[in-house]
Amino acid sequence: MSHRKFEAPRHGSKGFLPKKRSRTYRGRVKAFPKDDPSKPVHLTCFMGYKAGMTHIVREMDRPGSKANKKEVVEAVTILETPPIVCVGVVGYIETPRGLRALKTVWAEHIGEECKRRFYKNWSQSKKKAFTKSSTKWGDDLGKKEIEKDLAQMKKYCTVIRVIVHTQMKLLHRRQKKAHIMEVQLNGGSVADKVDFARKHFEQSIPVTDVFAMDECIDIIGVTKGHGFKGVTSRWHTKKLPRKTHKGLRKVACIGAWHPSRIQYTVPRAGQKGYHHRTEINKKIYRIGEGYKMKDGKLVKNNAATDYDLADKSINPMGGFPHYGEVKQDFLMIKGACIGHKKRLLTLRKSLLTLTKRRYNEKVSLKFIDTSSKFGHGRFQTPADKAAFMGPLKKDKKE
Repeated sequence: MSHRKFEAPRHGSKGFLPKKRSRTYRGRVKAFPKDDPSKPVHLTCFMGYKAGMTHIVREMDRPGSKANKKEVVEAVTILETPPIVCVGVVGYIETPRGLRALKTVWAEHIGEECKRRFYKNWSQSKKKAFTKSSTKWGDDLGKKEIEKDLAQMKKYCTVIRVIVHTQMKLLHRRQKKAHIMEVQLNGGSVADKVDFARKHFEQSIPVTDVFAMDECIDIIGVTKGHGFKGVTSRWHTKKLPRKTHKGLRKVACIGAWHPSRIQYTVPRAGQKGYHHRTEINKKIYRIGEGYKMKDGKLVKNNAATDYDLADKSINPMGGFPHYGEVKQDFLMIKGACIGHKKRLLTLRKSLLTLTKRRYNEKVSLKFIDTSSKFGHGRFQTPADKAAFMGPLKKDKKE
């Protein structure tokens, strides 16, 4: 028997095996928070798009810590979260094999962006989706059937989920096809939940109805893809010495002679990234409003703090690289998060009740950086730049 010259712990976690490409682009919620009927009816999830990162300055309020009452600089991620639209409701009953969908009721009018999701080629299709289900709302027989379905849900179901979709037309991106998901309703009785869903048909639900400031949320999504990678990059194994024959970014021994098979625990080359992941306890530092009209003026002041003299929007000079401008509501969360720019992320309420002081800390921001993220940004706003540079040749009036 041979032996190892140096003992070492294994590289990489086995908990994330198999490392393969995610089946879905949208992060799937595998568990919703536990229901508490004593609370009012509320949604447990939302959808947002990753715009980019910036940094903030705040005064830490953590008694006992060395940084207490001191200013700290922290990285934050901006997620654009336009309101989602509720277009249906599904009721589930409990069976010995888990949940089973009992009834689905769709709203009368379903937007084009939502219907596109049901087609591979929208332009060449006959666009017949939901034409039959929407006629139900028009005649008395259909209305009776809908009421019967809703009554059955109230009587038999234990879990009620609403079908919601994102509004792509608000984002001004190339994609027109909306993302759809089922979101569980928690709080209240089953009848309350069905009534809540019925009342919100065709209504848009803003992010402020789901999340609050200083709340910790979970982010579910698909990580940035890196394609087919070798063991050094994929498992972070040690490189072999320089003089190694046939390459050094390899695993020297991929197993004993017997058993005469390769074990699944041995690092091998393969797919890296584009994996489905859930990250927990992301603290919300700010829920910002999008651009809005007030007294005939466009108000963009959604990143100013009490210490700022001038108004400023969350968008850095020149916009977020590879994304553009954030014009809708947004969430600012502490630290980095999974996914590439423009990636759709599922935001879920936390499954745990967080009791640690660090999670329940009240956050007040002193400064949000809006300098250009494309190079060494020096100016916070175009006004700052104009004041420093003086009149420029390109602005000269002929």
